[in-house]
Amino acid sequence: MAKLRAPKASRFKPKPAQGLPDRETLLKHIREAGETDKADIAKVFGLKGADRKALREMLRELEASGALGKRGRKGLAEAGALPPVGVVDVVEKDTDGELLVRLTKGEDTPTVRLAPSRSDPLGGAPGLGDRLLVRFEVLETGETEARLIKRLGASAHKILGVIRKSNREVRVEPVDRKSKESLILTDPEAQKLRDGDLVVAQVGVAHERYGPKRGKLLEVVGREDQPRAASLIAIHSHGIPTGFSKEAEAEAEAAKPPTLSGREDLRQVPLVTIDPPDARDHDDAVYAEPDTDPGNKGGWIVWVAIADVAAYVRPGSALDIAAREKSNSVYFPDRVEPMLPERLSAGLCSLREGENRACLAVRMVFDRSGRKKGHRFVRGLMRSAAKLSYEQAQAAIDGQPDDVTQPLLKPILEPLWAAYHCMLQGRLARSPLAIESAERRIIINTEGEITSITPRAALEAHKLIEEMMVQANVCAAETLEAKKTPLIYRIHDTPSLDKISSLAEFLATLDIPWSKGEAPRTDRFNKLLGETRESPHADIINEVVLRSQMQAIYSTENIGHFGLNLQRYAHFTSPIRRYADLVVHRGLIRSLGLGDDGLTDRDISQMKDTAEVITFAERRAMAAERDATDRYVAAFLADKVGASFHGRITGVTRFGLFVRLADTGADGLVPVSRLGGEFFIHDDRMHALVGERSGARWPLGMTVEVKLVEATPITGGLLFEMLSEPQPRDPNAPRPRLGAIRRAPGSQDAKRRGGPPKGVRKGKRH
Repeated sequence: MAKLRAPKASRFKPKPAQGLPDRETLLKHIREAGETDKADIAKVFGLKGADRKALREMLRELEASGALGKRGRKGLAEAGALPPVGVVDVVEKDTDGELLVRLTKGEDTPTVRLAPSRSDPLGGAPGLGDRLLVRFEVLETGETEARLIKRLGASAHKILGVIRKSNREVRVEPVDRKSKESLILTDPEAQKLRDGDLVVAQVGVAHERYGPKRGKLLEVVGREDQPRAASLIAIHSHGIPTGFSKEAEAEAEAAKPPTLSGREDLRQVPLVTIDPPDARDHDDAVYAEPDTDPGNKGGWIVWVAIADVAAYVRPGSALDIAAREKSNSVYFPDRVEPMLPERLSAGLCSLREGENRACLAVRMVFDRSGRKKGHRFVRGLMRSAAKLSYEQAQAAIDGQPDDVTQPLLKPILEPLWAAYHCMLQGRLARSPLAIESAERRIIINTEGEITSITPRAALEAHKLIEEMMVQANVCAAETLEAKKTPLIYRIHDTPSLDKISSLAEFLATLDIPWSKGEAPRTDRFNKLLGETRESPHADIINEVVLRSQMQAIYSTENIGHFGLNLQRYAHFTSPIRRYADLVVHRGLIRSLGLGDDGLTDRDISQMKDTAEVITFAERRAMAAERDATDRYVAAFLADKVGASFHGRITGVTRFGLFVRLADTGADGLVPVSRLGGEFFIHDDRMHALVGERSGARWPLGMTVEVKLVEATPITGGLLFEMLSEPQPRDPNAPRPRLGAIRRAPGSQDAKRRGGPPKGVRKGKRH
């Protein structure tokens, strides 16, 4: 078995000698770090000025030689090295019966032995064809083994597809846009299938040398013409866990309404919930009042009460096992796959109006400038005074109260807004990242059909709840740190040096100064966004700044939250739908002595694994939600093929342009083959496709008109044809930096050089 390298577990390594390292020392440091970037390396070796430039050259040479590769959040890793944590497929058994795994995105990587000492309590023992989340560890022998964190379901050996029948064969066409290979089903059961059935099939061997592979029918999951097929496909293709065990359901049904025992009575505090109008689970409630302390004139007291899920979901219970496996609720346009059974998520844990509910609340005190002076947590019994929607609360504050909000306006809503405006001063002083993102709301009728897609309004009511939740989350992290209780942080790394360098290069094409060596700061990003908000480049700059950011994750190691500009941050406010918050609740209960159902020693021993599990589950949920939305939008536009739409270029690649439609927010592709009769150069510095002869440009952010050529609901794919003309050559623009050259079919150059490259022919799906 091959001896692979993986990052070492120890956090206590001797500090490298200062100064520019030689090649071997640099590779040794990268190997031990597992993942790193240029800024981290420069900091470790104390490099400045000319040494930083020399380091960049060394790294370029190592990448060119194949010794380094790109990977992970940080960007750089030794070629052949394994990530600290990875998703693998179980691909074979060795002669001793032990399972061997391989990275899912590493067909050319050797196999690694799966450690037999651990099994996943959530899904039983893994077997061939399973997909797993594992941690790679180096043994004393120098060999690397994979230690199971969590089973994720079926591997790539199984596909979800739609049946296409002919007189001679039964084919499975994959629903994944990225998959090009269909299967032929040969088992007798396949003959009973109908055209349009959605099935899961096992991938077999090739039928013929150049033909499609054979497959075996495993399961029929639905029909492609079902109104709710989009979410069904997303659930199956991303392996979203569904339903609950009988044991978990029984525990939920046995749950009893809360009493005052061991709780502070908060029922006289007129807390209110403010949520989307269609929300069924209400995690949080808020209330604010002026501080009467003479020493805090102009200050405010803000209460945030959160559903006490820990009172019902005990560590090690069937409910706990199910919640950890799911890690979060998954929200589709037509349905929700909840983390907890409905008896709890929409019942006993939901802070319903007028009903006694168990809560974990934080009382925060702010001074007149919005700075938090102190806080305390209580385990209480509350009764929501009102269930309000964002729109309802906002309308009342804007002078249009209804029958529900009119009596709440003076005693509850106006103090809430006054407290928020006080807190807003502290937020502005902190200067969290102010990137704007347009959201769309998909309206679906009772038959599961889309009736409209509308922009989601950005109300001050949204910002009020967001800021109060952020401050409550900060209080949770601060309390657990002060009590030296382990916790799962929500962290967000600073942008990498590579991303900042790319941003600076792009801004230079717009004559906007940004030093490549400038340390990334949220206030600097906000200054850029503010200065360009009214310019023609506002949308494109917002898009590029967004792409320069790292992804937030869960971790037991705190590096702060760059986007919120906070030193410590933990999710506390949504335990009905996020397992991370439940862990934080248990930590508070344990550290503050609020009951016997707090964090256990076993919880603490598994906390690193839990952080990795819930980070993976969050990414999985986001991908599933995005895919379902794409399919619903494609179904909505399917009868509008041939119509023209206004949009904006949101992505520039070697093979074409991604365009987002203005009305619906739908994203689709304009293949480079539909951009005119010449070569196009992908200039990655300018984020543009540039005509080789004419110099005409298709830049990121350009507003365009396109015609819808194809809408494929089963995959969520949209194909457009460009109707607009490109921007003319910029006489002051630098010579394009070559990315990849593409030619349009029919051009003289295309004919002379053998036609368009594979993948950009007319009618080809992407």
